[in-house]
Amino acid sequence: MSQYRKTTRTVKRRKILGINFDFLDYDSALEMIEQWRRGGKRTYITLTNPHSVLLCHRDPNMQKATNGAGLTLPDGVGIIWAVKILGYKNNGRITGPDFMLKLCDRGRKRRYKHYFYGGAKGIAEKLAANLSGKYPGLQVADTYSPPFRQLTKAEDLAIVKKINSARPDIVWVGLGAPKQEKWIADHMGRIDATVMIGIGAAFDFHSGNVKWAPAWIRKSGFEWLYRLTKEPGRMWRRNLDSPLFLAKVIWQRFMMTLGRVLYHNSDAQIELYK
Repeated sequence: MSQYRKTTRTVKRRKILGINFDFLDYDSALEMIEQWRRGGKRTYITLTNPHSVLLCHRDPNMQKATNGAGLTLPDGVGIIWAVKILGYKNNGRITGPDFMLKLCDRGRKRRYKHYFYGGAKGIAEKLAANLSGKYPGLQVADTYSPPFRQLTKAEDLAIVKKINSARPDIVWVGLGAPKQEKWIADHMGRIDATVMIGIGAAFDFHSGNVKWAPAWIRKSGFEWLYRLTKEPGRMWRRNLDSPLFLAKVIWQRFMMTLGRVLYHNSDAQIELYK
């Protein structure tokens, strides 16, 4: 198992249905970013939920992008259910919207420069303005909302140059899964920032474009139901993946147990990719 030894807690990378996950708490994940920054490392973070895991099964490029991340963090209550079924230790969920707020807050002391890339026209600007108002002293490198179409090579080169000229430490990418994960992986080595973070719905929530669920609903684990009532046309297909995901996790648990019995090895794990 790969292991990160310099975070505030020792973390072992574990697989859920063939996807690598890092079960850190918020503080450890934030400190990892600072270690990358001090060491001059360039990498990216994905925040992955059950729907994204199944997207990985359907799209090899999505799976490659997710498993290539410096950290893949558990977003979605279904991932925590899976963790319990599989018997892994964990530190709870790390949700994209909360992670964005915590990193923007903590980054003020360390003078992080944030670039916001994604969202519909005007969303990135509203997001940056709202976060700047919430966290005085937040350094916004720039914002950009790309068109909803395939970019030409010339356009893509111009965007890379625009981002790099702003010299950001953090590039927030809000294009939605699987587009944002694949965009980030395709731009590794080209974007000169400490970390790119695929953040999805956080652009809409923190810009005010979509109402974020109340805190008590988020803590209860029923944010998925709240979002379904607010955006039924977009969310119902995603929620269909939840029972399929849990069924596959139960099968993984069965195969892990069978492997231990057959090989008399308590550490044996059967890695399932489909």
